[in-house]
Formats: sequence, C-alpha cells, structure tokens
Amino acid sequence: MNTIIAKTNETPIVITRGIYDLLKIFVNKKKLSRHNEIKLDQELKYAVQVLRKDVPENIVDLGKTVKVKETTSGAEYEYNLVSPQKARRKHNTISILSPIGIALLGYPQGAVLSWEMPDGVKEYQILEVKSIA
Repeated sequence: MNTIIAKTNETPIVITRGIYDLLKIFVNKKKLSRHNEIKLDQELKYAVQVLRKDVPENIVDLGKTVKVKETTSGAEYEYNLVSPQKARRKHNTISILSPIGIALLGYPQGAVLSWEMPDGVKEYQILEVKSIA
C-alpha cells in the first residue's frame, strides 16, 4: 500500500466562497494528482472563506501579481493570476486553475508551500503579492 503524505501549512488559506466552490469542484472531478488532491482537500477543509472585498492585500487571489522563489533552485518567477477565460500567454497572465495558480491561491506573502508540479514536488516561497497593475 502506497502512502502519500501531503504536508499542509499551519495557517489556513484565505479564499472567497466562489474560489472555494471552484476548487472543490476541481478536487471532485479528480483533475489533480493524488498528492495534490489530498493536500488541496485538507486546505479546503480548514480554509477561511471571505467576501472578495475582505480578502487581505497580502493574500494570493484572482487579479494579483505574485512573485515566488523556488526554494531548491533559487529561481524567481512572477505570475499574474486571472480567471481561466482571461489567461493569455501573450498578456503574461496565467489561470488560477493552472498548477501554480492552484498551489498559491489563498496563501499570504511570506508563506512557504509545496505542490506537485509536472516535474515533481516543488517548494515555493511567496516573496510579494500585489494587485495586477
């Protein structure tokens, strides 16, 4: 029997009711790896749900630019998170339902998290969160 350990952070994620429902559907449709499915299910179980206007500025959410560092390599990336319909590579935007989008949603600036990407489990630190300019 294979055991999957999906570590979650001590602090619950903060997301809107709409994002919560969207992620719950995503988990139920089995669109994630088993590792990520277990991790996201645990995160959603303890998530703090708020109205869009009450999402703190330092929380990763729809319409935010997020700068992250992959802790192993030290490589830094910046993502502009938008709805799946608005994600366009030429506009440098990425869907909140992309692997990195789902991984980051609800976490505050400064958080360190792990998520299984297509090339293995990666650990990221969120360096900066701001509204898309």
